[in-house]
Amino acid sequence: MPTAGDRGWDDSLYEGGTSGPEAGAEAGSPGPPKKRRFLRWFVLALSLLILVTAGAGYVYYQHLNGNLGKDVLNLGDNRLDRSGPNAKGQRPLNILLLGSDSRGSKKNVELGGAKAEQGRAPLADVQMLLHVSADRTNMSVLSVPRDTRATIPKCTDPDDGTVYPETTAKINTSLQRGGPGCTVATWEEMTGVPIDHFMMIDFAGVVSMADAVGGVPVCVDQNIYDPRSQLRLKKGESVVRGEQALHWLRTRHGFADGSDIGRARAQHMYMNAMVRQLKSGTKLSDPGQLRSLAEAATKALTVDEGLGSVKDLYDLGNDLKRVPTKRITMATMPWEYAPGGFVIPKADDAERTFSLIRHDVALDGRDKKRPKKDSSPEPTEPSAPKAEIPVVVMNGTGTALQAPVTGRAGAVAGTLNQQGFAQAAADRTPKSQADTTVSYGQAGQRGDALAVAKALGLPERAVKHSSAVAEVTLVVGTDWREGTRHPGGSGDDGGADKAPANKAPDSAEALNGDDKGACMEVNPSYTW
Repeated sequence: MPTAGDRGWDDSLYEGGTSGPEAGAEAGSPGPPKKRRFLRWFVLALSLLILVTAGAGYVYYQHLNGNLGKDVLNLGDNRLDRSGPNAKGQRPLNILLLGSDSRGSKKNVELGGAKAEQGRAPLADVQMLLHVSADRTNMSVLSVPRDTRATIPKCTDPDDGTVYPETTAKINTSLQRGGPGCTVATWEEMTGVPIDHFMMIDFAGVVSMADAVGGVPVCVDQNIYDPRSQLRLKKGESVVRGEQALHWLRTRHGFADGSDIGRARAQHMYMNAMVRQLKSGTKLSDPGQLRSLAEAATKALTVDEGLGSVKDLYDLGNDLKRVPTKRITMATMPWEYAPGGFVIPKADDAERTFSLIRHDVALDGRDKKRPKKDSSPEPTEPSAPKAEIPVVVMNGTGTALQAPVTGRAGAVAGTLNQQGFAQAAADRTPKSQADTTVSYGQAGQRGDALAVAKALGLPERAVKHSSAVAEVTLVVGTDWREGTRHPGGSGDDGGADKAPANKAPDSAEALNGDDKGACMEVNPSYTW
């Protein structure tokens, strides 16, 4: 059998690598070659991340770093704090996956059509939040329809300094207001979920990925022909390759009610099927093919500066490969139609879904019961009598989905006064926050913050360290819009298990990564 060296492999390109006879000897050693195992797992992880418009990148050689497009992570003025670590020092990971409809290149015009739109500022027609749990045991992917009406915050273009004022519009237009960093800011505004990274890809990577894995199996419940996307399939299961895979992922009118909702579900089915194939490890074995695919795919990929190298992507892949397919859940934001061609978040169900992600709870409802308390070296007793503890109370009940409750900070500060916190006072600085928190700036203030939380019935998980505050600071979030006692619990960990609920609502249409029987419903107007 030819060795890796015979096939053109050159480990001298990599840090600590070898080349020549040693590389060939290693390739001939017992067990799977290390290089092939690297590629297999890396491709698995990266393909899941960027399969938004059905593209993927096989990043291996260091010179591919130059192919990667890079942009600023967040263009808004208000950046949410990252989630705190658990007892083992692990943090959840949130990555926004964007599919751009850019016609900025000849190839994208050929694949996407609409030649008259060549040069138009692209729209983020596909948007998915990928959440990986802190312990890396599960992954949730949440799609938001492109026509969702959202508050797009003020964004400043990092290239030319253009300032785009806050507006209300379809969420896919946020990409035109300075770049993907404005879409990230919009998601944080809408969901209250802090975004760690983004990955954006255009049409160009679609064909290469589908061919690389030998095609991806999909299913329709009737013969389908959609002249707009050019998708034509017979009833039952088919394997889509190349441009046909792109047709599947772009089809909207031919599925379900012809809206973007059906398209999102078709994309979820495709992504799950591809992940299963990549997990099997039977398709990707030709290093020469992988190199050529890497060139095309990385040229189509734009990431934030925190993911701007092959090493960053590989490290991320090492995290993602630990998640079994049975713990991958694809879902769509619960929604309802609104006047003007919009859809809007379904008030209760959408907030419940966002809350699950904020609290690192899997959408599949299969999380095990968590330990009651995280060990902490910081003090748990107040540093002074209640009457001597300064507490700042802020009203964060207003978000993109709900107007603020007038006077809420003053009302809660009054409750604290009655509980003995004589120095609790309202701060009228505008604030917007999904979950109620009690923050402290110094380790010695943790006991003070815990005392405030206990007095109001807040669970211990609501107490957080923040370098942005000097005194104990209570932000009343949208989860507590009325009453004098927080609905999440009695101040001990019992409340943490009661709220939020531990599974996505039915309206999220969750799809499990191991569901091999999923089949798309065809719009009756597009059968043959």
